[in-house]
Amino acid sequence: MPHSDQTLEFDRICKRYGDLVALDDLSFDIRAGEIFGFVGSNGAGKTTTMRIALGVLSADSGEVRWAGQPVTFETRRRIGYMPEERGLYPRMKVGEQLVYLARLHGLSAAKAHERARAWTERLGVASRLDDEVQKLSLGNQQRVQLASALVHDPAVLVLDEPFSGLDPVAVEVMSEVLADKAGNGVPVLFSSHQLDLVERICDRVGIVREGRMVACGTVEELRGSGPRQAVVDVPGADPAWAHAVPGTTVVEAHDGRLVLRLDDDVDDQQVLHAALDAGPVREFARRRPPLTELFRHVVSAPAADGRPDRQATGART
Repeated sequence: MPHSDQTLEFDRICKRYGDLVALDDLSFDIRAGEIFGFVGSNGAGKTTTMRIALGVLSADSGEVRWAGQPVTFETRRRIGYMPEERGLYPRMKVGEQLVYLARLHGLSAAKAHERARAWTERLGVASRLDDEVQKLSLGNQQRVQLASALVHDPAVLVLDEPFSGLDPVAVEVMSEVLADKAGNGVPVLFSSHQLDLVERICDRVGIVREGRMVACGTVEELRGSGPRQAVVDVPGADPAWAHAVPGTTVVEAHDGRLVLRLDDDVDDQQVLHAALDAGPVREFARRRPPLTELFRHVVSAPAADGRPDRQATGART
């Protein structure tokens, strides 16, 4: 894979837990100045991938590189990491904790205090600097967790479900922060189950299933590669007319307005003629599915090699 000075690369990463294949030859990259959305069902391999990048877990094979070089202990100090499980000390005060974490990353005491103040102001929790983390709401704990990932001015951001539990205002603040970091050339990798948010803020998206990257590209590229769809509005008509067209599946139906999925060999003119037979057609248009529908289609499709889908397990991947 090509790389620029700041690209984070995952090259053919494999990881097993006994008989469970957590990551299966997984390869992708996050480029400088790019926000990359990493999505998949629970157990698909997202958290394991991030933990390998941070050195919390080791890969069975493959390599993680940053700026063209294998990631080492020293380069990991330049990564800002936000785990899905809160990694803060609950009885430690917010300000003391952020300063402590900044000092661990090599900042001076004065710089650590300056950065802690700046990020808590940016994230709306500056008034809680002297409060213990356990006394904060879950949303404010999430803001402090993000501040801890940013306080040392990281060159790479790896965030596991950073938007979980946030109110809409906090979501907007965090989205702006990620956009600002990307605008300064930082590669940003984050996982999320909020696909509407991923679709809105990401430059590229990777969909992982069973430890494999099954789709990767810009949102428009992914939507364009999804199943063919059409919107047909025949006011008051019984949607049964669409079921009678071979190769056509009703995805949504509301008062005569249907969203249809069309098999590759279906002629949309045939669909239009069937709609006209059902009544006056107010709307007929092709439609690109949103990321949420594409995700459902990709993760539910049979594996290319015929392997059955793995059942959900208690293992975190």
